[in-house]
Amino acid sequence: MHDAAIVGFAETRIETRAGRDVWELGGEILESLLDRTGIEKGEIDGMLINASMTGAGNCFWSQTTADYLGLQLDFCQTVDLGGSSASGAVARAAAALDAGLCTTVFLLNADTEASEPNLNIRAYPVEWSMPYGVIGPPADFGLLSSRYDHLYGLDLNALAKLAVTQRNHALMNDNACEKLRKPITVEDYMNSRMIAEPIRLLDCVMVCDGANGLLMTTRKRAKEKGFDKFAVPLGYGKRTHHNISESLADVTESGHAAAGRRAFAQAGLRPKDIGSFHPYDDFLIAILLQMEMLGFAPRGQGSAFINETNLSHDGDLPLNTGGGQISAGQAGLAGGGTNLIEAVRQLFGEGGARQVANRSTALVTGIGYIPYGRNWGTSVAMILSMDG
Repeated sequence: MHDAAIVGFAETRIETRAGRDVWELGGEILESLLDRTGIEKGEIDGMLINASMTGAGNCFWSQTTADYLGLQLDFCQTVDLGGSSASGAVARAAAALDAGLCTTVFLLNADTEASEPNLNIRAYPVEWSMPYGVIGPPADFGLLSSRYDHLYGLDLNALAKLAVTQRNHALMNDNACEKLRKPITVEDYMNSRMIAEPIRLLDCVMVCDGANGLLMTTRKRAKEKGFDKFAVPLGYGKRTHHNISESLADVTESGHAAAGRRAFAQAGLRPKDIGSFHPYDDFLIAILLQMEMLGFAPRGQGSAFINETNLSHDGDLPLNTGGGQISAGQAGLAGGGTNLIEAVRQLFGEGGARQVANRSTALVTGIGYIPYGRNWGTSVAMILSMDG
């Protein structure tokens, strides 16, 4: 992947209900990327698009999207890894570029799930957990949190710190959902209403509409075209259905342990080398678990690590400096791109008031769907570095 280059990024505002068609959002991202990079539309010969809630019933989603955007392509694919799709698309784009299947790839994550939810999933939860009343991710993460608390002890002050830190970052992000751009305190977190015990309102994401995207090419071509800075994927790891063969899986363990090992090995780095951390954050407990799985903290000591570490944009390990999905809004299945775009923005040195000091590396993660009683559907880890 080291021969691939991210030369541009773009993002729409995240809105509770955009009132706009998903292809209109996609067109805005494409136009923004072309304006930013100076690349001509006709040069784009590859496209990867996330499998969105909006397009869930369309088995030709990538093709019809390319049609509406007026793109003639040599490589076209829908990536269906849920919240891992955005980072997974970067790895696929790098592979396609390396194989010579295309020269310039448009990566689009767009969803209007809040306005147009078309999901009809056939999966393990529908058959084995929903009939018993375990309905939706809040219930899944409520049980998971209770299990973690039983095994290791869960410090609510650590979760409150995550909530406040990310909300402070969202206050500096003009693209964050306006409804969420309000300061919160530790007391606000503790007093927020219970959703699925012990999951509180401020533990959770809010489903929104939005889009984001990237333009990728080869490093050689990026230099030939005069780009003076671009981001390079150094390491990538993915694990789908970690330990699925076990009849009773440890729900506090995720595939990020395996995915992280692979990503760090490919990059030749360790957790202490990471300049900023952008984990997928549909729930606060998910951040804590990923910190443990990726080696920032030993198993069961995530709370202590959070309490002892400055996670602010100017701290020791800047965390989701755009607010993450919890405080910027979850743009449906494009939400995984929210964290990815922020990582690229930081590497480009365009973080503004929330710019991190260490622009050398960024770690981004993704989570697929969560079937309680098993491991998360897909766990992804990607390490990016700055070039130029």
